[in-house]
Amino acid sequence: MSDRLYSKDHEWVAVDGDIATIGISDHAQKQLGDVVFVELPETGRSVTRNEEACVVESVKAASEVYAPFDGKIVEVNETLSEDPAQVNAEPYGSGWFVRMRVDNPAQLKELMDEKAYQEFLAELD
Repeated sequence: MSDRLYSKDHEWVAVDGDIATIGISDHAQKQLGDVVFVELPETGRSVTRNEEACVVESVKAASEVYAPFDGKIVEVNETLSEDPAQVNAEPYGSGWFVRMRVDNPAQLKELMDEKAYQEFLAELD
C-alpha cells in the first residue's frame, strides 16, 4: 500500500494526523514464522526512535520491534494477546502493534516509501 512508510528494521508506519499505527511488514512476519506471543508496551509510555517498543516471539526466535520515531504510545492492539497469529494473517491490518503520537514529524521523512522499501528488500536478497 503506497501510503505506508517503512523502517530498515521492517516496521511499517501509517500516519493519520499526528497519530501513527505501527506494525511489521509482510517480509518481517514471513522471516519470523508463526508468531506465538507479542509483548506490548504500556499505553502512555514515551519512546525514542530505535528504542524497543514491543517483543515478538515466534516459533523461530524472539525479535524486538523498534519505535521508528520519537513519540508516546497512545494505544496498543490488545487482541494480539489472545490471537498473536493476526501478525501473520494480516500484518497490514488487524496485526498492528501500537499507535503512537508523533513527537517529531521530521523523523517520518527518514522512513522509506513503498518503492524504496521494495528496493531495500531486493538488495537484501
